[in-house]
Amino acid sequence: MINFQWSIINGQLSMNYQLPNIQTRKYDLEERTAEFAEAILDLLRTVKITSLNSRIIEQLVGSSGLIGANYCEATEAESKKDFIHKIGICKKETKETRHWLRLLARTNPEIKDQLRELWQESQELLLIFSKIVRSSRNNIEN
Repeated sequence: MINFQWSIINGQLSMNYQLPNIQTRKYDLEERTAEFAEAILDLLRTVKITSLNSRIIEQLVGSSGLIGANYCEATEAESKKDFIHKIGICKKETKETRHWLRLLARTNPEIKDQLRELWQESQELLLIFSKIVRSSRNNIEN
């Protein structure tokens, strides 16, 4: 579970949160991807909308939510190839999310630490999805 703390700094609402550490993290990917997208939404609620941020926020909301949505579709795949394809889409959305997190950190250096934690979680998800694809392809070949 992600722990959240709210505070007011310089008259603005601020949120701090801590992602679970590796030892306590659940390996239910459907839940993990949902919690990841929720953490991004919660952080984005604290970001001031500017001409630079608006497009980044829009893209980040879409790509982070699609990671879990595509994983849900993959679990209902009609074939092994369909499963691999949908997990591949999860990988692509995860990479896109990392990209938008990086750009948001550039336009909002005050939340760079929180974005770094989210980027790390996206990296871990990417490694998990990559391993799933490799293992699934190996199982088809064998």
